[in-house]
Parts: sequence; structure tokens; C-alpha cells
Amino acid sequence: MPRYVLEVMYYGTKFNGSQIQGEQPTVQLALNNTLSTIFRKPVVTYGASRTDEGVHALCNFYHFDVEVAFDFDLAYRCNAILPGELAVKKVYKASDDFNVRFDATSRRYRYRIYHKKDPFKLERGLFFPFKLDMGLLNQTADIIKEYTHFESFSKRNSQSKTFVCSIEKSYWEVVGDELHYVVEGNRFLRGMVRGLVGTQLYIARGRGTVADFRQIIEAKDCTKAFFDVAGFGLYLEQISYKDGVLVEV
Repeated sequence: MPRYVLEVMYYGTKFNGSQIQGEQPTVQLALNNTLSTIFRKPVVTYGASRTDEGVHALCNFYHFDVEVAFDFDLAYRCNAILPGELAVKKVYKASDDFNVRFDATSRRYRYRIYHKKDPFKLERGLFFPFKLDMGLLNQTADIIKEYTHFESFSKRNSQSKTFVCSIEKSYWEVVGDELHYVVEGNRFLRGMVRGLVGTQLYIARGRGTVADFRQIIEAKDCTKAFFDVAGFGLYLEQISYKDGVLVEV
């Protein structure tokens, strides 16, 4: 059966996360309903990366199977039905054993912070009007790349069978009048990026030291980390696959 892949983007504050949760508004439910309407039969999608409530995505992927051959512009038809907060960017065809989640080679997230109150950034970044030590932020970001076990940054009740992740990039950068944290790795745990951000901000406000940050990582205890940063500051920015596995249609 042919396997197709949708590349999508969405404004996360209008969804109760990406993964289906009964009839609650989620990205997956919206895609399932839209595709089922178009093909006039039940269609189920499978996502590459799960995002929590409020988290945005500039890029996420969903694969699905459908027996019906079609020659119309699927992205156009999807976008005509989907809510305004969710859009299909591209449609691809893949091998019937391709899996958007397990075949992804890397994922990149970005967390946006702004320091001066701005109504036009509401729910698009975290308003954080506190003094931060950039030297500490840069040190903690570098330290993250030294580790592979991140149980301290995984929320409880996670379905993950392993807490091992390989982090390739981890850094803070100034973008205009905002401060961004960028992290890229092969996989991420539930709540992991928000835990990394919240804990680094805690240290950078002078409430802890670099040694404390290492101890939090090495404790393998999520009660030691800080997850208290809003989901709407987080963006799933990029998911990568090996060349040639996705063919645009």
C-alpha cells in the first residue's frame, strides 16, 4: 500500500498537543479527519515528533497509507479544510516501510525568550524580564553536549524505554531583541527541552552554579530539574531524514 508523508506546521496554542487524545483538539486528530474527508474513508496518521500543549512547530511530519490513487493537489485540499492554525507545507511519497518517527536522523528545537513586554509576541515566546548571566548560560549549554543520559529532564509517566539521547548542538544566541536556546539531537524525551531551558534559566539567575547543573543532570531525578517554562515559547524547528527517502509529489 502506498505510503505518503505530510510536512506540516502549526500554531500550538490552539491544540492540546500534537498526539491524538480522544476528541480533544490535536494536530493528529485534525489531520486524520481532514484526510478521511478527502479520501472518503478512515485514514490514520502517525507523527514524527510529539509536541505538548502550546508548543509550536515550523516543521513536523506525519505518514499515512491510502490505497486510493490520486492525481490532485493534496496539500491544497488539506489546507482548504484544516483550521487556520495548521497547514500542510509539502506532500511526499515514501517506501511502504518508512516511518516518520523512527527514520528521523535528527530533530532541532528552538526556545524563544523576550525581555521587554510586547503584546505582539504574546504566546509566541516567553516573556522573561529577569537579569541573566550569559556566561553561565553558555557554560550550561556546552555541558549538555557532554552527557547522553537525561532522565532528570524527562517528565514522569513517560513511555520512553531509554533516557539516552545524543545531543549534537546546544547553544544560546541573540536574535534581534530576543534570546533563543537551540538544541539538536537524535531524539528527545517528554518535556526534555523545557526542562533544559527552565533549569538553565534557574542557574543563570544566580540561583545555582555550574557544578549544581552537573549534579542535576547526574542525579537522574526529574524532581531536581525545573520545567516551569511555558510551552508556547518552544518551537519544533526541523526534522531531518536521509537523502532520497522522501520524494515530493
